[in-house]
Amino acid sequence: MTVTGEVELEGKVLVIRRIHARLELRATPEHAATAQRVHGFYHEACPVYRSLSPAIAITSELVLLPETA
Repeated sequence: MTVTGEVELEGKVLVIRRIHARLELRATPEHAATAQRVHGFYHEACPVYRSLSPAIAITSELVLLPETA
């Protein structure tokens, strides 16, 4: 997982405005649909997402990588 963020200066304080998570998953092709489906709703049960949103815009992307032997 790679996480990046964007901050802005508000007065004299740096404030986190956006967070983007890139999730990399090694999976076989037959599991791709399941992984995409779970990625579509996992944030609803994520305590960090629920705590920070909507004050901070949080996005994520799922990148499926081929399984290695």
